[in-house]
Amino acid sequence: MGEAPPAGSMTAAEYLAWEAGQMEKHEYVRGEVFSVGGASRRRVTVSGNLFLELAQVLADGPCRVYMADMKLALEADTAYFYPDVLVTCDPDDHRADQVMRRPLLVVEVLSPSTAANDRGEKASAYRSLPSLREFVLVDPERQTVELYQRQEENVWQLRDVRPGQSLLLSSLELEIPWQRIFRNVD
Repeated sequence: MGEAPPAGSMTAAEYLAWEAGQMEKHEYVRGEVFSVGGASRRRVTVSGNLFLELAQVLADGPCRVYMADMKLALEADTAYFYPDVLVTCDPDDHRADQVMRRPLLVVEVLSPSTAANDRGEKASAYRSLPSLREFVLVDPERQTVELYQRQEENVWQLRDVRPGQSLLLSSLELEIPWQRIFRNVD
């Protein structure tokens, strides 16, 4: 069983060393450590559906998809998160064992306990990644999908994916039908 994080602020190196020995996942933001709670059946189902769709399409190309247990580091190691799904096409990421640094796509599947952070601080942090082209928020309870796409001059545009529409990921030149995202979510 894991231990509580040491009191006070941690460096990124201290966090990585400490977190490697923990049974539960923890995220790190500028010296503070936060526990990552468990996931609901709906959240796991949606994450799995998206992973499967992406993995099938990307199987033989230069991009790879990773799920839940892969850390994502922000520039200068100021934060480490566990996105629900991420895609990277970077060869350095493909050689990394536990920490990705250059995602093209990040997906967060919301839960009532994570939604505010996923929409706020995490979303802002993800958008600061120079490699990121698209960021997706999926709410399995309301069955909604929000797609944020980087435009020219680092402007992010929101596109709501309505029931019956497809999630169009231009960075990967693929689409995922709405029904496949929410397959087996009842």
